[in-house]
Amino acid sequence: MQYSLVFCALVSLFLTEFSVAVVFKMTNVVCESYNETWFIFQTCRLKAVGRDKVVFNMRGTILQPASHIQTHIKIFKRENGYKPWLIDIKLDTCRHMRTSYDPVAKIIFGLFQQFSNINHTCPYVGPQILQGFYLKPELLGLPFPGGQYLLALRWYFDKKLQFDTNVTFLFVEDFIVPK
Repeated sequence: MQYSLVFCALVSLFLTEFSVAVVFKMTNVVCESYNETWFIFQTCRLKAVGRDKVVFNMRGTILQPASHIQTHIKIFKRENGYKPWLIDIKLDTCRHMRTSYDPVAKIIFGLFQQFSNINHTCPYVGPQILQGFYLKPELLGLPFPGGQYLLALRWYFDKKLQFDTNVTFLFVEDFIVPK
């Protein structure tokens, strides 16, 4: 009992004297359409709005209804070039939009859900918009080692590659920063 009281006192002292500094921002984005009869990008760019805040704006149009969508999600970490990291999954996107069955996709979708109109089930057609999206570290929900990462998303409609969206981001977490 005494140890838990001492531990709680130390934790509260630590939290009042120190805070966590997090840098979680996008550094580059590349969008490429491979089949412009099915998908066209009108906008795909980053905009710096503050020292530590960069927003991503993307507007694309699906020209034909897409009911069978697969997403290949890979995360690479920069270590003398981008190397494959822990995550490499193929996701049935239409199934995931009905019932969130994959925890990694749930985290990634949770990051941009409030900034997007991509929040319904299949079929998808027409404008797909991501407006004013910025990374919020509190939505990440997992411990994440610091570094530079690449999130590569390959989008397949009816098992044919349609487009890529690749986002590089920086994640730095300093645990001991005096207030």
